[in-house]
Amino acid sequence: MTGNKQKLVVLQERDLHIMRELGVMRVIDREQAKMIGPFGSTTRANARLLVLTQARYLRRFFWGTVGGATKGIYALAPRGAEIAGLPDRGPRRSRDQILAADFFSLHQLQVNEVYCSVKYRPLPRGVTFIRWLSFHEPLPGTALIPDGYAEVDHSERLISLFVEVDLGNENRTVWQGKVRSYLSYGASGGFTREFDNSQFRTLTITNSESRLTSLRSATATLTDKIFRFTTEERIKREGFWGKIWQKPKGEEREPLIATP
Repeated sequence: MTGNKQKLVVLQERDLHIMRELGVMRVIDREQAKMIGPFGSTTRANARLLVLTQARYLRRFFWGTVGGATKGIYALAPRGAEIAGLPDRGPRRSRDQILAADFFSLHQLQVNEVYCSVKYRPLPRGVTFIRWLSFHEPLPGTALIPDGYAEVDHSERLISLFVEVDLGNENRTVWQGKVRSYLSYGASGGFTREFDNSQFRTLTITNSESRLTSLRSATATLTDKIFRFTTEERIKREGFWGKIWQKPKGEEREPLIATP
């Protein structure tokens, strides 16, 4: 079938897996689809994403300009959400719409990179992925809606990691309010009650070294604990688990987990 007609597709377990993961990731690009599929080649990933889009299990839209280079972005369509037994929380974009910019998707793709790093990419020796949580409502007793939460096990010790992806759009006052909320959440016992762990870190990934310096400075006036900072570029260059993280104070870069 061609045009706007739905294609008849025999769904594979990999298709269902991608749809279930979109319930967590909300949007993916081709490279993230290749990782979570997994697909062994770009050609296979492109072909299957097209099939699922034409069958209306996925919704596709584009970043770019009309007549110029574009980047395909995929979200769960209502039909896919129904098949996967998930709420329809995909971004409301028209089919094959071309957008010059899309802040929500840009932000979410960066969150997804963290998710893929803890679930799909190789972990340090002795580290095991436990779970990832996405949030659609504030944490109990707070105004905080973290971008994500990961748990990993390191030598039978549970490590809890909240994730904040920063694209430079929050001013100092707003950021410090968020820092205070995380500190209060930890001190109140709310975190321990909800997550059955005594400690957590809040990982902040931002888009430039200058922005990282600004956030660290704003945080250091309130605490030198809980928060760790890095940039998207450091993660791309040295890996999520590399020696790329900094505390609010001091210039030393450390890994999240010290391993032999």
